[in-house]
Amino acid sequence: MKAAAEITPTTLAPTKSRLAVFSELVKARLTLLVLLTAAVGFYLGSSPGLNLPLLIHALAGTGLLAAGAAALNQFLERDFDARMRRTQDRPLPSGRMQPETVLLFGGACGLSGLVYLALAVNLLTSLLGAVTLVSYLFIYTPLKRITWLNTIVGAVPGGLPPLMGWTAARGELALEGWALFGLLAFWQVPHFMAIAWLYREEYSKAGFVMLPAVDPDGSRTGWQAISHAAALLAVSVLPFALGLVGVFYLGCTLLLGAGFLACAVVFRRQLHARSARRLFLASILYLPLNLIMLVLDKAG
Repeated sequence: MKAAAEITPTTLAPTKSRLAVFSELVKARLTLLVLLTAAVGFYLGSSPGLNLPLLIHALAGTGLLAAGAAALNQFLERDFDARMRRTQDRPLPSGRMQPETVLLFGGACGLSGLVYLALAVNLLTSLLGAVTLVSYLFIYTPLKRITWLNTIVGAVPGGLPPLMGWTAARGELALEGWALFGLLAFWQVPHFMAIAWLYREEYSKAGFVMLPAVDPDGSRTGWQAISHAAALLAVSVLPFALGLVGVFYLGCTLLLGAGFLACAVVFRRQLHARSARRLFLASILYLPLNLIMLVLDKAG
């Protein structure tokens, strides 16, 4: 796109190490989160003991899949990323990598990840990986330019990694695994509503239809954050109710969830950058702390 080239000409792109460019291409922090949640799902699904070789295989396949999805997502959105300050320095819009290279790399990683999971782990986990990849790239990604419901839809592939970890350990779907999926899925909506509000003007200019773009006063955005934070609080009790964890986890998750919900309520009432950042920070703290509590208080 000519406009994109004018925004970020290759000649003006600051120098970055190959490692830094590669980390951006595979969205290293997001991929790390995927691996972390998959590992927690595997650990909670392991009984008795922990099959370490199988865990390594599961994480290797999941990591390949996540890296491939990140690269392919950037390939599909390269022209739109060039229009936003927060994304215009990514490998493609900055000119540090070529679209053909990213397409080949992403496709190879995604396909090899699925095959690896099928051969080294089990077919069910590979199937869930395929659902994650397809829904993320071909449903969620294009919906970002059509409807604000993309955030709700995107919570599905975002919530599947811990369920993949569970099926890697157990070889079957179970209510406990779906409870872990629910935790991640409901957590994502308040998290992304805060981001969408902070960057609402950039998203709108780039052609992404986020809720704040069609909700100028922010009331619906705030209520989405509150409703999903409340649902998260309810769903977070399920691991205890299903016997996965003990009372220690229950007390901690109720405190964490109540704090997260309180931040969502403040965000709805005030709707300014400070309350959005507070909600975003609360989401960043909530997830790892809740995952730690799940691991520390595993029953059996």
